[in-house]
Amino acid sequence: MGFGQAITMPLFLGSTALYPLSVMPGRLQAVSKVNPLSYPVDALRGLLLGTPAHLATDFAVPAVAAALGIAAASSLLGRLAR
Repeated sequence: MGFGQAITMPLFLGSTALYPLSVMPGRLQAVSKVNPLSYPVDALRGLLLGTPAHLATDFAVPAVAAALGIAAASSLLGRLAR
């Protein structure tokens, strides 16, 4: 459980879930732009406010990140199962 939190908490804190991108410091803005968690947060915020600007990107980035994560995990599973 600790390993999961060690991965999840930096992703959450570096996303736009707590603060909008415009008020973040420059370094955190750069981290937020490559953070896959920021995109669904932006999609949800846009849908709730009625201004969905770039939904295709907001859904594609997490889907690609999930596919890459699944591919990496499945390639490592063979090594861990031995």
